[in-house]
Amino acid sequence: MPTQSVTSTHEDGVALVTLDNPPLNLVTLEMTRGLDALLSRLAADPAVRVLVLTGSGSRAFCAGSDIKEFLEVADAVVPKKLARENAAYSRVAEPRSGAALAACCDLIVAEAGGSIALPEIKLGVFPGSGGTIRVTRRIGEGRAKQLMFFGEPVPVETALAWGLVNRVAPPGAAVETALTMARELAAGPNVALQLCKQSIAMAFDRPEREAVEATLALSDRAFRTADCAEGVRAFFAKQPPRFQHR
Repeated sequence: MPTQSVTSTHEDGVALVTLDNPPLNLVTLEMTRGLDALLSRLAADPAVRVLVLTGSGSRAFCAGSDIKEFLEVADAVVPKKLARENAAYSRVAEPRSGAALAACCDLIVAEAGGSIALPEIKLGVFPGSGGTIRVTRRIGEGRAKQLMFFGEPVPVETALAWGLVNRVAPPGAAVETALTMARELAAGPNVALQLCKQSIAMAFDRPEREAVEATLALSDRAFRTADCAEGVRAFFAKQPPRFQHR
């Protein structure tokens, strides 16, 4: 389904969303509006359990915001544009840079031989639409400062060692690798995955005791699901579970 420089397909619980503004998939205001609307629809679709985000072409996943737009609009509009971007990308789980956009995803697959950068400092600014927060949460303060203070690209193999990337795929195989992972997640216990994601998020924004108590409540909800009963049954029967996502 086309949506203003953003396209999507959907099969077996997995939605593939493609940023389609070649050659570098720069994020324009038009694309941001389209992505926001598309992600809203996908979030409301119970048949969509996992989302894969990619970019068209072979040069880049996303080179970040279209800097020309910052020159063309009034100063007062720029913060609103960044806020709109942040709101749209938060639905995935940001950005002046494609690295910041990727960082708001749960898992990141990159192609061998590529690189990742947060180059905003070279323009006299910084990743102001959420990149400083989300990237730092993924890789820690020291490495985040190295990325953002110098603005130099790092090889994806280094990004893998840092924890910014979860898997490095052979050249040309990143999308299929991501789809394979997504299909596995889509076939899994969807409720438990959602609760697990909520619990992990609490590690960053709640005191430890409060987070543990909240996690126990989430765990209790998981134990009461039909998928839990199916998982236990399949374990003792030595069969693969057939989760119903409830």
